[in-house]
Amino acid sequence: MKIKITRLYKGFEDLPLPKYATEGSAGMDIYAAVEEPVEIAPGAVVLIPTSLAISLEQSFECQVRSRSGLAIKHGVFALNSPGTIDSDYRGEIKIILANFGKVPFTIQRGDRIAQLIVSKYEKIDWELVEELPGSGRGECGFGSTGINHNG
Repeated sequence: MKIKITRLYKGFEDLPLPKYATEGSAGMDIYAAVEEPVEIAPGAVVLIPTSLAISLEQSFECQVRSRSGLAIKHGVFALNSPGTIDSDYRGEIKIILANFGKVPFTIQRGDRIAQLIVSKYEKIDWELVEELPGSGRGECGFGSTGINHNG
C-alpha cells in the first residue's frame, strides 16, 4: 500500500521518513523534528513536531503508539496512545510525549519518539435493542477470567 506523505518545513529533509526497524516490525518509527533539544521534566507533557503530514484513504487510520524502549528505560510514553490520525486530517503529525520517569528526559533532533501503525477500520451503525444476545462470559469483566501465575 502506498500512502502520500509530505515534509512541511525546510531544514528537516535529512530526517528519515517513518520506517520499519526490522522485517517483522508492525510499527514504523517516527522522528523528532526539533531545532533545539526539548527537555521533558518528570510529570511534564510536551508536543513534539515531526514536520510530516499524510493522506490516508477512507477506512484507514494511522495509530500513534509509544516506543517500548522509551517507556521501560526512561518512563516516556506517547500520551493518548494509541492516538488516531484520521483519514481526512492533513495537518502535521505531532507526538504527545509524557515523562512518567523520575528524572528529566531530553528529546534530540532525529530521535525516534513513537511508532505509527496504519490500520483498516469498519464504519458501523448502532442497532438499539431491548436486550443483547447471551454469551458464555456474560457481564463478567475486570479480571473475571483470572490470573495464571504458573507460566
